Amino acid sequence: MPRRRAITAPLCLQLAIVSETPLEIPRVWVEFDDPSDPDQRFRCDLTWLTSSWTCIFAGGCQGIYADRPDDGCCTLGAHFTDEEDMGRVAAVVGDLDASTWQHRPGSTGTDAWTEPEGDAIKTRVVDGACIFLNRPGFEAGPGCALHQQAVRSGQAPHTLKPDVCWQLPIRRTYRTVELPDDTSYLEVSIGEYDRRGWGPGGHDLDWYCSGNPSAHVGREPVFRSLRAELTELMGEAGYAELVLRCEAHLLNIKVLRSTGARTLLPLLMHPATVEARSRRTRKR
Repeated sequence: MPRRRAITAPLCLQLAIVSETPLEIPRVWVEFDDPSDPDQRFRCDLTWLTSSWTCIFAGGCQGIYADRPDDGCCTLGAHFTDEEDMGRVAAVVGDLDASTWQHRPGSTGTDAWTEPEGDAIKTRVVDGACIFLNRPGFEAGPGCALHQQAVRSGQAPHTLKPDVCWQLPIRRTYRTVELPDDTSYLEVSIGEYDRRGWGPGGHDLDWYCSGNPSAHVGREPVFRSLRAELTELMGEAGYAELVLRCEAHLLNIKVLRSTGARTLLPLLMHPATVEARSRRTRKR
């Protein structure tokens, strides 16, 4: 989780922070049974999943810390969720060489590219950022060496990267719901990984993308652009059910627009998406 830092952001970054939408916004949630598990029920944030957010790394991303704008959200390193998560990355490490991994250590053993933090294990931080982050000017280009390897090899990036990296900024959480008849089910929530998802230190990030209109410029809504990731999190059948509900939500928005009731759009759309579209309209 981010540590508190005493950094005064430049004026341009302060303005970017101000432009973020509030954390507490109206949201439309939908619930439905998991077709693959009768004891599980999905709870999905349609406001987030139908938003126009997209990753703008190297295309306007200012980094979570003002003094490291080229890092994106890779400054802190990635915490592994379990041994399987770490093993996925370990399998890729051997395919990377000095031309594709800028900070490749002399050994490819896990101890060379991980480090402990409390009771957790995370990717090692080298020169102020994740060891897998290639910096600007490197011959393979800036960005995550694992992500770049996936692109080169024609694989889906989420199959090679740590869980926390490919899931961000989607957040999956679990809660056991107790019903009055003494039965219960597991609620699986799929929503926005906003500043609070980083823990208390998330409020001190100098810039963050999920609620910032500058990142709500995707050509497709999140549920389409992150199809592979959502399918991994929900399963094929669960994702198919989600698509039906997201499409219906977008249709409701289209109908609302056609009636001219634009003041009601923030009740159905992510306000950062609304603002981003308003900015594009004003520029025309």
